[in-house]
Amino acid sequence: MDVKSVWPELVGKPAEEARERIRAEFPETVVHVVPEGSMVTMDFNEQRVRLFVKDGKVAREPRRG
Repeated sequence: MDVKSVWPELVGKPAEEARERIRAEFPETVVHVVPEGSMVTMDFNEQRVRLFVKDGKVAREPRRG
C-alpha cells in the first residue's frame, strides 16, 4: 500500500483547513505553514509537509518531504 504523499485537492483552501485535513489523515506528520517564496531547507523528511501559502490560502500542492 502506498502512503499518500501529495494533496493537490488542498490548493486554494485556507491554510488552517489544509493543516487540519493533513493532520487528520496523518497525525504523526508535522505541518509547517510557510509564506510563498520563502527559503526552506532542501532536506527530505517524510514526517513533514510544508504548506506554501499566499493571502492565507494554499498556493501550491502540499507534499510530504
